[in-house]
Formats: sequence, structure tokens, C-alpha cells
Amino acid sequence: MQLGVREAARLLAVSEKTIYRWIKEGRLPAYRVNEQYRFNRAELLELATAQRINVSPDLFREPEDPLQGLLPTLVEALSIGGIHYRVGGRDKPSVLQAVVDVMPLPEEVDRSFLFQVLMARESLGSTGIGEGIAIPHVRNPIVMHIPRPTITLCFLEYPIDFDAIDGLPVQTLFTIVSPTIRAHLHVLSRLAFVLRDESFKSVLARPGSREEIVAGLRRTEAEAPGSPSGNIPPGSTA
Repeated sequence: MQLGVREAARLLAVSEKTIYRWIKEGRLPAYRVNEQYRFNRAELLELATAQRINVSPDLFREPEDPLQGLLPTLVEALSIGGIHYRVGGRDKPSVLQAVVDVMPLPEEVDRSFLFQVLMARESLGSTGIGEGIAIPHVRNPIVMHIPRPTITLCFLEYPIDFDAIDGLPVQTLFTIVSPTIRAHLHVLSRLAFVLRDESFKSVLARPGSREEIVAGLRRTEAEAPGSPSGNIPPGSTA
């Protein structure tokens, strides 16, 4: 929560006046620290992704960190969480419960608690970003006895109302579970970037095979800020 109004305006490619207006309207989460507004970078990413704001590429670029090389690619995170088809459920709670049930989590993870925190996050505002896609996650990541960030991709058997910004039913869910806030921001920023790619979204919409999805994800992530081509291991699969 280190971003000020000026930095938020630059990253969202809007004026500072617009930032203050969005705060007043409740559109942009903000925190008062010593009489100054401060913003959570992950929440700016959520806003930009959900409302398709034409933001500065710097919003997807993570702050410099000596541990950068230890963070996984999206392909690696997806290889842990897996790709699952025809996941059941007729409404948001039953779908999220079905997603939690199929996630390959360590035995010590409390699945009922994970379901509760995912539902709590949805109560703050839908993670449906439009075009049939949602990114369920915890707003303030907590340690859940997992060693690395995971992405679980689920294609639903029945598209459901997810209160998405465009009003369309959701059929594709990328569920993120991270051990740290740093890892959460890393995965969320990369995923927000690749979901701006029309060809990758077309593969999801069909939906494509596991091989097609991994290939599309690898290609698209290689174009992300801070991801030089060839940074993703060519042999990675999900």
C-alpha cells in the first residue's frame, strides 16, 4: 500500500482529478494514511482488469525485488493448480466449492476455510472481469501452507451469473492461491496482462485443449513487461 495519488494516476493513465472522483464514487479502494490517500497495487490491477482501463504498461511491471527470479511463471503456477473441465455448480457458492474441491492442495490446507475466504472476497465485489472470465482470489493473501503460488483453471459445465462487470455469465475461472502478498501480486499482474490478449482468450472461449492453453499462455506471457522472450522454460507443461 505504498502508492500515492500521483502514482496511481500515472499507472491508470488518468488525471489525479479522476482518481479523486473515483474515490468519492467508491469505485477505487483507497486508504487514508497520515491524511494522504494510499493504494494497494493489487487492487489497482483488479480495477484495471475488470473495467478494461487502457492503463500504463508499468502497472503490469512488478517493483524491483532481489527474489524476482524465484517467482514462478504462469505456466509453472498452472502446472501446479491444473486445468479442469466440466466443473459443476449452478451458482457462485456451489461453483467455488467445486473449484476448491478439485484444487490439488496439500493435506494441511483447510479447504473449508479457503472456500470461506474466497466467498468473503466476492462479497467485496465480483472477481468476474467480463467476457465469461473470473479470477477468484483472496484480496489480502494469507499463508495457507502452500510452498508456491498456484493457478487452477476451471471450465464450468454450466455458465453462471457471477455479477461480472459486463453482466455476462462466467464459464472460465482462474483461481489464485499464493503464500505471500509478493507472490500474489506477481501472479495477478501476469494474469491480468495475458488476459488482454484476444487470441489467448479465444482459446479459452472454445475451450481449447490443455496443450493449446499452455502454448498460448507461454507465448503471451513471454510478451509481458519484465519477461524477456525465452524466460519461460520450453519444457514446462500443465
